[in-house]
Amino acid sequence: MKNYTDLQHKKVLVLGLAKSGVAAAEILHELGAFVTVNDSKPFDESPDAQGLLQRGITVICGRHPEDLLDEGFELVVKNPGIPYSNRIVADALHRDIPVWTEIELAYLISDAPFIGITGSNGKTTTTTLIFDMLNNGSKNPLIAGNIGTVACGVAKEANEDDIIVTELSSFQLMGTKTFKPKISILTNLYDAHLDYHGTFDNYAEAKFAVTRNQDESDYFIYNADQPIVVGYAAQSNAQKIPFSSNGRTVNGISADETTIYWQGEPYMDRANIALPGKHNLENILAAVAACILVGCDKGKMEEVLATFGGVRHRTQFVREWNGRKIYNDSKATNCLATKSALDAFQAPVILLAGGLDRGHSFEELRSSMNHVKGVVAFGETGLRFVEFAKSCGVQQTVIAQNVEDAVHYAAPMSAEGDIILLSPACASWDQYDSFEIRGDVFIDAVMKL
Repeated sequence: MKNYTDLQHKKVLVLGLAKSGVAAAEILHELGAFVTVNDSKPFDESPDAQGLLQRGITVICGRHPEDLLDEGFELVVKNPGIPYSNRIVADALHRDIPVWTEIELAYLISDAPFIGITGSNGKTTTTTLIFDMLNNGSKNPLIAGNIGTVACGVAKEANEDDIIVTELSSFQLMGTKTFKPKISILTNLYDAHLDYHGTFDNYAEAKFAVTRNQDESDYFIYNADQPIVVGYAAQSNAQKIPFSSNGRTVNGISADETTIYWQGEPYMDRANIALPGKHNLENILAAVAACILVGCDKGKMEEVLATFGGVRHRTQFVREWNGRKIYNDSKATNCLATKSALDAFQAPVILLAGGLDRGHSFEELRSSMNHVKGVVAFGETGLRFVEFAKSCGVQQTVIAQNVEDAVHYAAPMSAEGDIILLSPACASWDQYDSFEIRGDVFIDAVMKL
C-alpha cells in the first residue's frame, strides 16, 4: 500500500457500512485520518460497527443526525448504493465537500495498475474472463470491485507486479475524481438505473468516468458496434482499441464467423471457444484485447476460452443430459437479457421463464422466439408469459409452480439436440430472495435429473 499522506489528520465521514464501508474506514484510519462512521443499523445489531469502535473509530449508528456535517468533515466516502439525492450527500455537495466511493481510495493507495471494466451488460463475464486468462498466463491478477471483492481492501495488499482487474458500476464510478486505470473497458450502454441517475445522459456520463482521466499512455477498449459508445470514445484521451463482432476490421479487435482478428490480422480461431452467443463474443473480444495489451500468452488465453462455460447464473453451462445442453441464465431479470440469451443459440430451445410481475410487456422477445419449441412458465407472470409464447407460435406451453417444478416439465418436453434454458426475463422476488438463489435451485434440480 502506498504511503498516501494527503488524508492525514483530515476529518472523514464514511457513510454506510457493508463490506466497502468497513474496509474504507479501516484504511482511512491507518492513513491517519480522523474517521467517523455513520450507518442506519442500530449499534447493537452491527458487529462491524462494534469492531470499528474497538479500533478507535467514531461510530454513529441507528440514525443520520441532521447536523452531522457541522462537525467540519473535509471528505465523505459513501456506500455506492446511497443515491446523491440522500440528504447528507446532497448537503455535502452543497458545502463543496468531496464525495468519494471506495474505488477512488483504492486507486490512491494502490501500488498495482488497474484494469477497469464497466458497461450496462457483460461486466462480470468480461472481468472474470480477463482474470482467468491472466491467471492462466501467470500475470498476477487480482479481482475486485462490483464482482464482490472490495477494491480498496485488494489494493491495500497489492504490489507493483500485480494487476487489479476491477468490475465497476456506474454507482462506484460517480464517486471517483482521479481514478485512472491503465486499461479501461466500456462494454455497451443501455437504459439502466435511471431511478438512481435520473436521466440516461447522467448514467452514461457516470460510465464514461472509467476513461475520463486516462491519457495517451493508457488504453480504452470500447464497443465499436454501438454508436453512442463510439461517441463517448471520441472524448477519451487514451489510445483507443475498438472491438466489433460484425466482421473483420483494420483497427482494434474484431471477429467474423470463424476468426478473431487483432489489428486486422488473423489472431485466434473461434472454433474452440466454449461460450455461446454474440453478446458473449463481444465480452470475449474486449477481454482478449485487454490480455494482449498486458502481454498474456495467446495459448494460455485459448486454454481458458476452450473451457470457460460462463459466469454463474449468466448463460452458465450446467450439464449435458441425454443429448440436451442445459444453461442457467437466472441473472436475466429483463427482456433484453433474455433476448441476448435466446439469440445465443440456433438449436431448438425449451425456455423456462417468469417471475415478479412488474407489468412490463414481453414484446421485445418476439423476434427471438422463432426457435423456441416449448415454454415452461412460473411465478407471477407465468400465465402472461404462456399467453405471449402462444402468440409467438410456440406449440408446447405449461405453467409450473416454481423453478424446480419447471425443470421436471422441461425435461420430457425436450428432445436430443435441444437446449434447455432458464432465462426468466423477470426478477425473482415473487418466489426467491435473489436471482442467485433462483439459479441455485435450478442447478440443483438439473443435477438430479
